[in-house]
Amino acid sequence: MAVTFDLFGTLVDVEYPTDPAEVVARELESRDVAVPDDWHVAYGERHADAPEGAEVPLPAHVAAALDSRGVAAPDNVVRHAVVAAFDPDVTRREDALEAVRAAAEGGPVGICSNCAVPELVPRTLIRAGLRGEFDAVTTSVGCGWRKPHPKAFEAAAEALGVVPSALVHVGDDPATDGGIVDVGGRFLDVTEIPLDAIGGELEAEP
Repeated sequence: MAVTFDLFGTLVDVEYPTDPAEVVARELESRDVAVPDDWHVAYGERHADAPEGAEVPLPAHVAAALDSRGVAAPDNVVRHAVVAAFDPDVTRREDALEAVRAAAEGGPVGICSNCAVPELVPRTLIRAGLRGEFDAVTTSVGCGWRKPHPKAFEAAAEALGVVPSALVHVGDDPATDGGIVDVGGRFLDVTEIPLDAIGGELEAEP
């Protein structure tokens, strides 16, 4: 058995920008990128013909939104702007570290997180005091697929050296995290099972 944890909303709380397009625009402008007048419209449009469930990295989306309005910007500038725009305050949830360490007593432990922003997950783990606690970290921006797509869980299982059916996934959203059951694994919902009870639930795993 291996265990993966969702990150945002499960192990940590973060404050997201209330207007992401505006925050990204400010970071672009601070790097001398000419943001179009209808930026909010461009930001909200779909620019990539990606398969259902595939993750489009946010820097790629932002670059495509700019390009759709005739604005060219170097990829590294766009990436730095996006990373800076999503640089939140992080609060580790009570009993999160204890839950991760309890899970580690039974086998490999990883992160399986939906996140379109490069660098955000490792930065969050550092700020939450969780760096070094996981055998593998799988993100949608890294593997290319968002939960609940089976390929997201398959990537997480492969990173931990197990088959997907041997995976227990701990998360807070049945609509996304609950997708683990479609590949034969088990879902533990922290909205029903508190983090301080996760260890006991895992010990009861048949």
